[in-house]
Amino acid sequence: MPGLVLFGRRWAIGSDDFVLPGAFELFVRLVWWIGILVLYAVRKGQFNCPGGGLLHSYLLGLIILLASIICALSALVYISMQGTISNPGPRKSLPKILYTRLLLYFPEFIWAVVGAVWVSDNSVQCEKTVINGVIGTVIASWIIIIFTIIGVVIVFDPLGGKKTFYLPDGVSRNLESSQSGQLLYNVKSSATRVWEKRIRLLCCCIVQDDDHRVAFTSIAELFRNYFSDTDLVPSDIAAGLILLHQEQDKMENCPKEPEEVLSHSPSSLMTNDLDVELENAAHYMLFAAAAYGWPYYVYTNPYTALCKLNGDCCRNRPTDSDITGSDRHNFHFGSILKITGLQYRDFIHISFHNKIYEIPFFVALDHKKEAIVVAVRGTLSFEDILTDLSADCEDLTLEEVLENGFVHKGITQAANYIYRKLINDGILNQAFTIAPEYKLVIVGHSLGGGTASILAIMLRNSFPTLRCYAFSPPGGLLSKSLADYTKHFIVSIIVGKDLVARLSMPNMEDLKRRIVRIVANCNRPKYQILLRGCWYEVFGGDPDDFPTELDGRNQDALTQPLLAEESLMVQRSPSYNALEEESHLNSPPQYPHLYLPGKIIHIVEECSSRRLCSSDIKYTARWSNETVFSSILISPKMITDHMPDVVLKALNSLSQEHGSCLSC
Repeated sequence: MPGLVLFGRRWAIGSDDFVLPGAFELFVRLVWWIGILVLYAVRKGQFNCPGGGLLHSYLLGLIILLASIICALSALVYISMQGTISNPGPRKSLPKILYTRLLLYFPEFIWAVVGAVWVSDNSVQCEKTVINGVIGTVIASWIIIIFTIIGVVIVFDPLGGKKTFYLPDGVSRNLESSQSGQLLYNVKSSATRVWEKRIRLLCCCIVQDDDHRVAFTSIAELFRNYFSDTDLVPSDIAAGLILLHQEQDKMENCPKEPEEVLSHSPSSLMTNDLDVELENAAHYMLFAAAAYGWPYYVYTNPYTALCKLNGDCCRNRPTDSDITGSDRHNFHFGSILKITGLQYRDFIHISFHNKIYEIPFFVALDHKKEAIVVAVRGTLSFEDILTDLSADCEDLTLEEVLENGFVHKGITQAANYIYRKLINDGILNQAFTIAPEYKLVIVGHSLGGGTASILAIMLRNSFPTLRCYAFSPPGGLLSKSLADYTKHFIVSIIVGKDLVARLSMPNMEDLKRRIVRIVANCNRPKYQILLRGCWYEVFGGDPDDFPTELDGRNQDALTQPLLAEESLMVQRSPSYNALEEESHLNSPPQYPHLYLPGKIIHIVEECSSRRLCSSDIKYTARWSNETVFSSILISPKMITDHMPDVVLKALNSLSQEHGSCLSC
């Protein structure tokens, strides 16, 4: 629902968000009140000790204060439970109750100070039990006050004051065009500055230069554009994700149409080709995983990794390998050696240098496959995250492609950096001088997979036989023309419901529209959605069949937004205001559709339980196409399916299964 408006500004919390925290505080206050009441009743006639008069007044006042707070909390929780996410009408009296509850913090603060003074007074000679009870009361008071302050800071919206200006009664529609344009520009600039400050705060631990400042501004504008056209609070988004997940599970449980089943039945020729590519992918995934260095090795070998690496840390670096960047204790290189099984002499160049748009990679000789392997590391640092989030589009000029396509800006700059290193510094020339008959293979996982794909496009003209294996690359990478062009030399491997492989700005916009639609049209209170959703995620069971306003509508009506949905979009923040509507109608989309590179192998679990760990998970693989990844799927495995160890496990399982079939 729209954010709660208090003190003349919008806050990042809804009027239906006080049920769970309010119920928890209510329980604590009740236990506390009963304890103090028992203490006062038992010690009622025993306040003759030094300081006892103040103690009597303190306990009596505390009992009255806690009773008042309990009444206010009860009313707050009850009112917050009313209505639905898109129907805040039954909760219209909540701000008044909230004002009352906030006013009670002033006497509580005074009573906490009085209690602290009384406890710290050395002249007090009352019983130990009474003193301990007052100490516990003072500590509890200060803890609640501190957590309340932290909560206020969290839900504070720096743009709240500006957003409320645009919310009531469409005021901006009546302004002169020049005035409204200037106001819109000011608000958009303020929103961009707020996001930029947040990003700078998150990246405060890294050295910031001009590239960082440009990236901060670009990413801030991206976030401002994405979050500016709806008025949802974080708990609304969480409820929407829960509802979408259960809706998807219900659809997956439905029997498939016969045509859909037949469409996934590959020919024998494609099956043979798939087996070969899976075997190659399982081999080269080791190189892509090794590019992560010691963090991946320690993650996959938590008990023995440090002991094994400590044995190598004192060795001298090999003189025949060109190593740049920081690897003080030889942990990165030692991990790469152990993961790949190569020797020191097999490495041509290793770079651990890491800045924004400049990511680590290594070049090695793979004698088993007779290949020169360029392995690019995935996301592992704040600089890499900034590279990922620089999601603007830029042109990539290629002579072989008739229609020049669009590519992900940040990843393209990272690919340009590695291209200059490989070509201008003569790294590939050195490698082919040593092994002229070897072929060139470029691999990478996640960000590394996207960078490897664009790098392969850049090198394709000079090395026509090169191959690229992109493991879990970002979805918003190449335009359609470039994606089709890369089907001849790039293979993308996606596991399950991997989120990153489906990440693109159009997909994110689609997810936002689906969240708004399902949240606005659900007829259940938010706290019920969250509680049942948590139970479903942890313990499983059948998806809840939440009633919605969509039920009973015909197909034509489903294409039109409902009043509840429109209410979340009409109460727009400035960058989605009606002032811009005319300009949006004829302008091209800011973020064109971008796709995964090359041919796509989709690996899915076969009849696995979502919540129970199983050591004998079986996987199936099939050729897929980019349209399968045109929508983000909500699942507990949307993150874990992207992890490099999960990808490697799935590939090894399929490779071993194919090997056992051949032996049979």
